[in-house]
Order: sequence, then C-alpha cells, then structure tokens
Amino acid sequence: MRDKLRGLLVPIVTPFDPVSGDVAPVSLRANARALLEAGVDGILAAGSTGEAAMLDEREFQQLVEWLRDVVPDERWLLAGTGRESTRATIAACKVAAEAGADAVLVRPPAYYGGGLSVTALVAHFRHVADASPVPVLLYNIPKYTHVALHEAVLAALAEHPNVVGAKDSSGDLKNFAAYRAAAPSWALLMGSGSHFYPALELGGVGAILAVANCAAGLAVRLARAFAGGDRAQAGATQEVLTPLNKLVVGELGVPGVKAAVDLVGMVGGPVRPPLADLDAPARARVQAALVAAGLEVQEPSGRALG
Repeated sequence: MRDKLRGLLVPIVTPFDPVSGDVAPVSLRANARALLEAGVDGILAAGSTGEAAMLDEREFQQLVEWLRDVVPDERWLLAGTGRESTRATIAACKVAAEAGADAVLVRPPAYYGGGLSVTALVAHFRHVADASPVPVLLYNIPKYTHVALHEAVLAALAEHPNVVGAKDSSGDLKNFAAYRAAAPSWALLMGSGSHFYPALELGGVGAILAVANCAAGLAVRLARAFAGGDRAQAGATQEVLTPLNKLVVGELGVPGVKAAVDLVGMVGGPVRPPLADLDAPARARVQAALVAAGLEVQEPSGRALG
C-alpha cells in the first residue's frame, strides 16, 4: 500500500437532516457519487471536515458502511479513527475495517495531549498499528488537537509494517519536508488546499483536501496537470485554489465548507451544534469566492436529506 496510496482524496462532509439532526445517508451517498464522478481518487469518512468529533460510534460505523456502498473497490475509502485512548482508537480501527475501510487515519489524542511525550505518542501509535486490521496513516492536525506531531514520531515508526503514511494539515511546508525526510517510504499526503502544488514538488504523493468538497474539479485538474508534467498548469490552478481554501476552510471552517457544498449544488446541510451555520454575510462571501474561482454557483438543490 505504501506504493499504491496516492492521489486526491476528499474528507467528505457529513450531511445532517435539518429536522431530526440525524446523519442523512441519501445525501451523503449522492455527494460521494458526485465527487467520484469528478475524478477524485478516494473518500475519507469521519475526518475533521466530516465533523468526526460530533459523531457517536454507531453513526461512525454507519458512515463508513454507507460510503463503502458507493466507493468502488478501485478507489480508496479511509476512515478517521482517532480517539482519546489507545483502547478506543483500536476499537474504532476494527469497526472501520469491518465496515469496509481500506485504511484508517489516526489523529493524536487531544485531551491530555499537552502531557504526552514523543515516547508516549510513539507507543500509542505503535499499539494502534499493531492491532489495526487495516493500514494506518498518522494525522497531524494541530489546529484542532493542539498537539503537533514531531517528525521524531514518524521516524520512530517509519519501519512499522502497518504504518504506511501520514497526512499533514499543519499548513507548514517546512514541517511537510521534515516528515518526508523522517519517513521517506511513506505515502505523505498534504492536508492544506493552499499548499497542494508545493507539497507535490516536495515529494508528496497526494492530498486529502477539505476544499475539494466544493472544488473537486479544480483539485483534480491540479493533480492531473502535475502528474502529466505540466507544472505551469498545476501552478496556475493552485493560484485559483488558494484564496478559495483560505476563506472557506482556513477562516470559516466546517460551516464554510458546508455552505460552499450547498452553493455548488450538492448537500452540505446544517452543522451539528455547538458549531453554528454561517450567517448571510458570510455565506455571501463564500458565494463570491466560488464565483471568483470560476465555479458555477447554484441554489441549494433541495434534494431529500433522508
């Protein structure tokens, strides 16, 4: 898998029914089909953009199962399985594997994160990887966990047969380069839509991008241009993608991504409290950013959310 996991994956949003608040599987699967038709290489279930922290364990299992129904075997289905204890993380990895995930993305524990040494984090990920039925990727997302994975953690796990890669959402290209040096055989994926092109230049094999929920065509164009050796096209596409990502993902977060998904004709739906949906002025800013990126903006589809 270290040689095979590559390309553009989307950390898909989790649509919730606006009345019941339940996960809306019809809209979830419709969104996934649209992204796959746009040419993405895979889907990540229950990532940060999928409001993983807001899901209970039954919803998590169902999410993976529902997505496996529509993600073909030749495309990747990953699942976010980071939990607050090693035991719970292992359990989530087993559930994800049983539900059909090809691999799991594991963030560091956050609640006691400030007190976890490099040695403790290495032990945590090692135990998870030892027990996981499917390959493991480490996930660095200090924006939300407030725990930055040092490259020493990657270096210590670089030869573990069941740890195959990492996603770096720090937004720091120096950190990405340090990860590349620490684990040169891993599938290293960029997590920031503002740095997709330079990450590929630094040896990354792809990305898992929140902005691709609303701009899959742009992100696919960049990936294909780079793979085809057209660096000028890849760079030009990055210049279009960056301002959209900075606003929708960087500034507005999950509510911004869901609003953008609605505006491009798919179903974002409401966020789950205590997150709050965008107000009208912020939504107008998202619409303007989508138009500036050359994307067609539509009224919300009205598609059934059940």
